[in-house]
Amino acid sequence: MVEVPVKMYVTNLLKKARDAAKPLALLSGPIKNKALYAMADRLLADEDAILAANEQDVETVGKTMVGEANKDRVREAVARLRTTTDDVKEMADRLRLVADLPNPVGEVTSRWEEPNGMQVSRVRVPIGVIGVISDMKPLITAESVALCLKSGNVCVFRGSPEWGKTQQTITIGLCEAAEQAGVPAGALSFVERPEKDVALELIRAAKFLDAIIPRGGSGLRKTVIENARMPVLCHDGGSSHIYIDEDVDLPLAQNLVVNSKVQQAAAANSIDTLLVHQGIARSLLPALILRLLDEFKVEVLGCPKTVSLMGQMSMSGHKSVKPAGDEDWDKQFQSPMLAVKMVASMQEALDHISQHGPSQTDVIVTKNYESAMRFTREVDAGAVLVNASSRLHAGETFGFGGDVGISTSRVYAKGPIGLEQLTREKYVVFGTGQLRHPHPVPVTYEDAIMLKRPA
Repeated sequence: MVEVPVKMYVTNLLKKARDAAKPLALLSGPIKNKALYAMADRLLADEDAILAANEQDVETVGKTMVGEANKDRVREAVARLRTTTDDVKEMADRLRLVADLPNPVGEVTSRWEEPNGMQVSRVRVPIGVIGVISDMKPLITAESVALCLKSGNVCVFRGSPEWGKTQQTITIGLCEAAEQAGVPAGALSFVERPEKDVALELIRAAKFLDAIIPRGGSGLRKTVIENARMPVLCHDGGSSHIYIDEDVDLPLAQNLVVNSKVQQAAAANSIDTLLVHQGIARSLLPALILRLLDEFKVEVLGCPKTVSLMGQMSMSGHKSVKPAGDEDWDKQFQSPMLAVKMVASMQEALDHISQHGPSQTDVIVTKNYESAMRFTREVDAGAVLVNASSRLHAGETFGFGGDVGISTSRVYAKGPIGLEQLTREKYVVFGTGQLRHPHPVPVTYEDAIMLKRPA
């Protein structure tokens, strides 16, 4: 059998998705909720099949790494790929959580009456057809599909080929469960072809896709941003900072730094740069940096003052702080690496953040209310947190029930992109015959022929 060319395959898939956009947008909230619950039940029912398919993916990756000298790298690759019973349960729980959220479609966000009697409203409606390209674990598949479905958007999802068998088993079940519950065919569309050209065709398909979302590492995000011919809704980009003020609780500051960097170093909202007021640097940095280096195996890059403060550490088991290059202050590491800089004042910290933006997540640790308020006013980031870990910048912790990524856009919503951000607003106006004056029809003609004015 001759394989369909990539361009034709993508076009056919997207045509079906576009055809499903209008019926899905008109689907009632109860039907969408019923579908999400059915999809969650199907995931649990297919658990054995999903885990068996995942074993095949793990074996495939293991075979490709035969002969790899670095055994830790092999173990990390296998651990990253493996899906467990808890993972399947988490996917099902995420679907149910989204089902229990309020339906955003049709919500009237504001309403007012004009002096001429017109009733003007702003109403939430779906965006349309959204493409999602991911190199992340299957939980992202379930979360993305659930949020798009609940917000009335068709989701065209392209997952990582590494999870090929796992994704296929999951998506077949999700599609069948959704369609049996009343969701239009094509509203959940999944790209099954593994070729890289498929992803490129997808992000160039402006005729069919209204927006695209990359979910993954910097390489994927860069490719999508550079090649997309439609709006990139969110891309998880931008570096994250913690500024530790002079007036601070030191144990609290240390805990927040450790959590923000180490809890999941590969996360997009783990901190990249630590800015420390030089007034408390000697009290905080030596113990904190030694802990990061020794206990958590974080590679620390420092400004000249930080390197000088720490000295050339030659203790057994410790790495030394390496000098940071100019380019390091702009990096989003998404790895166990942290750049540390001492600053003379909050103004210097604010200037640094502004210079090395855009910022994804910025945190201030302080006991001073005025400092906290100034930081929240002047810092432009997806989210600004006061005395809280940067890892809390996410839809699930903000009460959104999940998100499809974090936006640092200057022209769209900032922060987690959840249900509300997956809709747009249109105006709906009710009138009783109001006209824009001057009316082109003479008043005498209007009175005699068209309209009878009330006495």
